[in-house]
Amino acid sequence: MNGVEFAGEQKRPSKLVCVGRNYVEHIEELGNAVPEQMVLFVKPNSAITSELRAFHGETLHFEAEIAFGILEKEIRFVGFALDLTKRELQGRLKKNGLPWERCKAFDGSAVLSRFVELAGRYDDLEVELLVNGQTRQQGGVDMMIHKPSAVLDEVAEFMELEDYDIILTGTPKGVGAVEKGATYEGIIRDRASGEEILRQRWVAK
Repeated sequence: MNGVEFAGEQKRPSKLVCVGRNYVEHIEELGNAVPEQMVLFVKPNSAITSELRAFHGETLHFEAEIAFGILEKEIRFVGFALDLTKRELQGRLKKNGLPWERCKAFDGSAVLSRFVELAGRYDDLEVELLVNGQTRQQGGVDMMIHKPSAVLDEVAEFMELEDYDIILTGTPKGVGAVEKGATYEGIIRDRASGEEILRQRWVAK
């Protein structure tokens, strides 16, 4: 199984539970409707990677997200994630009312940073993605339709979250195609204090 660094230790999450359509402006940029119910899907452990690829059967699109790590059924860690998507395939699947696994849960579709322990509340966390030094995406918990605590409660209604499982909380506007050779830099910060919590960089292959 693939591993992720949690507070300096390698752990092996069993799964990633992802929230779709959780930022209104991102919903609008893709021409989707605001869902009446929380949109959830799962990525397997084999989706986890530390390598950012630009192509997997088709050009991949990036979606920067705040990621939370679970311990004892609670949110205890935070990290940065790039949820990679086969956008063309996703369009065909949505048109036919089919599940998203082929476009969202393929091997290597979850590019993850290290995770750090949360020192306090997570209401003021925000994510930023820089591409070649320029901001492409930025958004925070305050902009989410479904806050992390509500996601945790909803998932618990039908699925057990095991220690070091990961929740991806959706992406703000600004998604786009991964460019081979470009530098992608993910940042998690506390918006209230301005403190940078973590930063990690990848060069797309």
